[in-house]
Amino acid sequence: MAENDSLSEFLAVAVDAAKRAGEIIREGFYKTKNVEHKGRVDLVTETDKACEDLIFNHLQKKYPRHKFIGEETTAACGPAELTDEPTWIVDPLDGTTNFVHGFPFVCVSIGLTIGKIPTVGVVYNPIIDELFTGVRGKGAFLNGTPIEVSSKTELVKSLLATEVGTKRDKSTVDATTNKINSLLFKVRSLRMSGSCALNLCGIASGRLDLFYELGFGGPWDVAGGVVIVEEAGGLVFDPSGKDFDIMSQRAAASNPHLKDAFVEALHYQC
Repeated sequence: MAENDSLSEFLAVAVDAAKRAGEIIREGFYKTKNVEHKGRVDLVTETDKACEDLIFNHLQKKYPRHKFIGEETTAACGPAELTDEPTWIVDPLDGTTNFVHGFPFVCVSIGLTIGKIPTVGVVYNPIIDELFTGVRGKGAFLNGTPIEVSSKTELVKSLLATEVGTKRDKSTVDATTNKINSLLFKVRSLRMSGSCALNLCGIASGRLDLFYELGFGGPWDVAGGVVIVEEAGGLVFDPSGKDFDIMSQRAAASNPHLKDAFVEALHYQC
């Protein structure tokens, strides 16, 4: 494990990269977008690519021996492999569909794993200028102010976030909507912000109480947010209740009081 001084430096470099990429996102947010389709509803823009190039170039100059996993470049070359080496995992623009539509829930997400453990996390929404940060053992912050998860103890008083994903085959859509329909009878209300990373930060800051998503794009969607949730006193776990696997494309999060009841309500098996 890296020394604390190194972790502080990693955080500072990641924040710098996120802020620089955020300037590109902010500038592009108010302009006409050139949009490509990765799937029927899964989009990518020139801004996604420009931000990933900027972030990776910035990090590689500082840490040429580190590994890198990113949504647009690494993923396009095949499945990513996570090793014990320090690895930067980047979503250059989480919430691309929001970005295309001018909906201001978009962010840069940068996570660093060391020994496969999420250790540093930065999630930055440049449109509303919110910077979430976390370093393992050092707490979680929003714009420099400490944050913590909610203290809710009952599902019925909890605000749930999830996403419908990008698959539109009937079986997937039916399974997703049936699960949502079931959960709506057990929680206070439901939100879909369109950003996995910002949903996790919602848990960390107490704005949301419950979150789950299955079939998201890859580790870049969660690598930054996981550290922030855990350092804010929350839990990140597999929807089945078992340990979270950053490479599994399955995640759930809550405060510690709600986990058992939430897992029971989800009824997901491994």
